[in-house]
Amino acid sequence: MIEDALFQYCLAHTENEDAVLTHITRQTNLKVLKPRMLSGPVQGKFLELQVKMLKPKHVLEIGTFTGYAAICMARGLENGANLITLDINAELEDMVRGFFRQSGLNDKIDYRIGNALELIPEICGNFDMVFIDADKINYSRYYDLVIDRLNPGGVIFADNILWSGKVLESNRKKLDKDTAAILEFNQKVQDDPRVENVILPIRDGIMMARKR
Repeated sequence: MIEDALFQYCLAHTENEDAVLTHITRQTNLKVLKPRMLSGPVQGKFLELQVKMLKPKHVLEIGTFTGYAAICMARGLENGANLITLDINAELEDMVRGFFRQSGLNDKIDYRIGNALELIPEICGNFDMVFIDADKINYSRYYDLVIDRLNPGGVIFADNILWSGKVLESNRKKLDKDTAAILEFNQKVQDDPRVENVILPIRDGIMMARKR
């Protein structure tokens, strides 16, 4: 969403990836379709720092992909805290579990494969932080499933909220289903009196909504 030279400046002034995250980045680009879905160092460090500041006990991630963001968030967790991460793509499971083992954070990451719409109701307890980064069509449904289970003061982060700028009519030729879903989600959060919210122009946009 910003010119490449400016993003490279941001990247140069963000803490570098370590060997584990660099390996995940390389393997994702070599072996996985749509590697640009990877969170990357700027967003990853942002999420890690949010976890360190918010000190959540129970974190839910909807959309694991290759595990980059999950590892970043897990690194910020205090002892006794945990992260449940959900993904529907079973083909990536062996690779992602391997990355989690390499990270040394297996004891903090509960990785589950399946449809998040079915898995979320099966999870016991409430959440202190939720990161939504899955299929855009279901963003509003994911929000509805977690908002009542988010503890007061808890935060929902949702990725790709600017959708390559297509949230603006001037930046699209027609309104496709994914863009319509993002627009619906953004307005749902904006109109929800239970939360206070802000959109951050980080990469493709992050919605941050704090439960009152």
